Amino acid sequence: MTDIVATNAMAEPADHSSHYGTGGAINKTGFAWAIFEWARNPYYILVVIYIFAPYFAREIIGADVRASGILDGLSPEEAQQTLNAKGQSAIAAVTKGAGLVAAFTAPFLGAALDRGGLRKPLLAIFLGIITLMSWMLWYAIPGEGGLSTTTVTIVLMVAYVCYTYSEVTHNSMLAVSGAQKSLPAISGLGLALGNLSAALLMLALVLMFTLPAMNQWPFAEPLFGVDASKFEIQRLAGPICAACLAVFSIPFFMYAEDGGTKGASWIQAFKDGANGVVKTIREASHYREMMKYLIARMLYADAMAAFLALGAVYVSLFLGWGILEMTIYAVFGSIWAFGGGIFGGWLDTKLGPKIALIIEIVVMVTSLVLQLSITRETLFFGLIDNALVWDGIIFKSLSDVVYLGTISIVAVTATASISSSRSMLVHLAPPGRSGEFFGLYAIAGTVTVWIGPMLVEFFTNAFNSQRIGMASIAMLFVIGLGVLTTVKMDKTA
Repeated sequence: MTDIVATNAMAEPADHSSHYGTGGAINKTGFAWAIFEWARNPYYILVVIYIFAPYFAREIIGADVRASGILDGLSPEEAQQTLNAKGQSAIAAVTKGAGLVAAFTAPFLGAALDRGGLRKPLLAIFLGIITLMSWMLWYAIPGEGGLSTTTVTIVLMVAYVCYTYSEVTHNSMLAVSGAQKSLPAISGLGLALGNLSAALLMLALVLMFTLPAMNQWPFAEPLFGVDASKFEIQRLAGPICAACLAVFSIPFFMYAEDGGTKGASWIQAFKDGANGVVKTIREASHYREMMKYLIARMLYADAMAAFLALGAVYVSLFLGWGILEMTIYAVFGSIWAFGGGIFGGWLDTKLGPKIALIIEIVVMVTSLVLQLSITRETLFFGLIDNALVWDGIIFKSLSDVVYLGTISIVAVTATASISSSRSMLVHLAPPGRSGEFFGLYAIAGTVTVWIGPMLVEFFTNAFNSQRIGMASIAMLFVIGLGVLTTVKMDKTA
């Protein structure tokens, strides 16, 4: 995840970092900034994490693997393990590829935003591309009936990169959205609204399509003629997110503060920004604690991004969850994530952002270990045998129920950690220069975003094991946490 606060349009960025807005999270400009995440974040949650990515891994990549013949001669257990590993590896490769593109380009966008003109027109371009790419996912059908696997991969990568660009640009407008003391609350509200929006959309998918298809309730059949046998429920995630983005971003464009400079040249801004990236890095070397924090964030944020983006694919393949289980899982997680945005702001206020971050990261690592201890046969690395809990249509076993419960912990702490990370940057930045250091914050958030997926892809393929692939994420968490504990919170350090 990336964050920037803006400055201006000349060769040297003007110091706008002290020019904060007024009001709080429920003020017009603060709420307009936050509601943008209501419009955009469902794409990441429904497509990148919970609904479309597991479908792509299991059905589209699975169809390709079966057609390739590499499963011939394998036992059913070996064939399923290979299918799962190939699916998880494919999603990791998409995330890695898009992350590499973002790593080499987003920092320059961030630097240009410090010097460029109005941001809303630029943001509208990024959102338009995401909307188009999201709509195209409707045509992602296994086999030869729709877009090719390569085309779907490109669509996902383009949308992912533009999502990163939109995040950089949107976050560059945070400082002018409200008073300085209100920024953590505004940031947390945005995250909360984004997750609430996604939860409502997924609940609609369940009630309107999934349950009618499986249980003829609450309707005798899926509405609008949706055919579950053709994977139309999973494919609908794309068009639904496209519509949400197009409609609900309107209040943001109407009422949010832009923070840019009218009439400034973007061409000159990108030229000056490229030089500014190098200069900002050199200047930051004088601020030892800030640099340690940015290195720590680079590591733990990369781990968290991989954990979130690949976790749903993992459970879908490893525990064999279908569309109904994954949708309920996503709704449950998004509801808890809504609370995580509020909880993060509260925890920062009570304990300070550093202690809050340490707690959040430790809990995420613990949750990852707990999830990896669960299989279809046992829990807690074999200490408890799996058992039937009830004879319902979903989450029948103890493994299913316990794994479902872990998402509540992950959702709260992951969302809270994003809010805490932003707050810690504001706390550490030298007085009057937070804009420049949010530029470095953006660089730290993009330059290594590909490492987590690369580790998962490598270890999954090397051991033909989903569990070992996902376990590699813990290394980044632990190293990042170790660096974070050494950061001193004195701004003058």
